[in-house]
Amino acid sequence: MIILVVKGIKIRTETITLEQFLKWAGLVQTGGEAKILIQSGKVKVNGQTEKRRSHKLSTGDLIEVNGDTFAVEKNGNT
Repeated sequence: MIILVVKGIKIRTETITLEQFLKWAGLVQTGGEAKILIQSGKVKVNGQTEKRRSHKLSTGDLIEVNGDTFAVEKNGNT
């Protein structure tokens, strides 16, 4: 049995770039760190390796980084 734990990350806008998401979620501190992580092929979006920092994410997208899975969620307060 495989148990998948997904952490929801709320965003304030309709979309967010992959680079911005990684910073917002606290997975990297800087854009430079995000660039290195993304270009290393260690980031997946909806199960596919993504190497574009500018890739647009929206509600429901799943991002996998270092074995952890994060879901993009829309903040209902905006």
